[in-house]
Amino acid sequence: MRALRIHAGPVARQHIEKNGLQPADICTLPGAAGGPKGLILGPLDRFIFGQWLPRSNQQVDLVGASIGAWRMATACLDEPVAAFERLEHDYIHQHFELQPGEKRPPAARVSELFGQNLQAFYGGRVEEVLDHPRYRLHIVTARGRHILGREHRWRTPLGYLGAFLTNTVHRKAMGAWLERVVFSTQHAALPFATSDYRTRQVSLSEANFKLALQASCSIPFVLQAVHNIPGAPPGAYWDGAITDYHLHLNYAASGSPKGLVFYPHFQQAVVPGWLDKGLKWRHKSTGYLDSMVLLAPDPDWVRTLPNGKLPDRNDFTHYGQDLAGRVKAWTGATSASAQLVDEFEAWLRQPDIGQVHAL
Repeated sequence: MRALRIHAGPVARQHIEKNGLQPADICTLPGAAGGPKGLILGPLDRFIFGQWLPRSNQQVDLVGASIGAWRMATACLDEPVAAFERLEHDYIHQHFELQPGEKRPPAARVSELFGQNLQAFYGGRVEEVLDHPRYRLHIVTARGRHILGREHRWRTPLGYLGAFLTNTVHRKAMGAWLERVVFSTQHAALPFATSDYRTRQVSLSEANFKLALQASCSIPFVLQAVHNIPGAPPGAYWDGAITDYHLHLNYAASGSPKGLVFYPHFQQAVVPGWLDKGLKWRHKSTGYLDSMVLLAPDPDWVRTLPNGKLPDRNDFTHYGQDLAGRVKAWTGATSASAQLVDEFEAWLRQPDIGQVHAL
């Protein structure tokens, strides 16, 4: 059974039909939010950043939210293959001991441990990320406005209820509650237009890198918001997935870098925001993705994985304190996903436009 499906927008498909796909064609690479689902992309990440992209020398913008931001920041380290192996190991083996009477760990404890993990992972190496000679990193976060300006036990749930209701009516209306704040490599322009949603850009630095990355991964009510990040507007910062779940951004805008958007993803649909997960009419492709090549696992292949699905956040509840059981399932899924790399390498050697599906 084939594991990999290749999808492309009309501009990208035309390019592939004429020229195939070369690493020098790539100008932007997004990394989606999605928690443990991102584990399935580990072997692809190691191939792309360890072997394929190094065959070219152009600058590439790496845009990430939540685990996607962690992946894209990892790609900027000096030895990315080893770094991705460590990310996979650390993510799979994360565990939160429950105290008597607890059904889940409190957000404060999860945030504290996650901050410690980021310090252990990037400690002494932030300069490698910020000064990468080719990759320009963009970490997406969601900054609360007005009632969500600071985390509070009743204001925060009320604010997110308001954000949910207004987003249902119109995605752009959610900007009354939250705004997109992107922390970028210094002097790097955003590789997408921002007319879709209220947006700010802040320069990454040694002082704010780990806080920005933790904010991008801070799921509301699961982790605490990160407040008052150096160099950024004051306020509460949460998971970048809230505004940009799968980074359905206007990459095709006039003035964007010329080239293709190359997207290793865990599904075909590029869902705009976290609150759009249940709004199926927002899961369709748009002209924003015309220049995109998207790699995703075939849904039939996914059903052959442990538990018949991708790793996901529900596994923390399903396995509870059975760390060994969850580790076995997640490791089985990531090991199986080496097939994605084998099939992508074979396709690169002999690109077949007949195997490229419409995005």
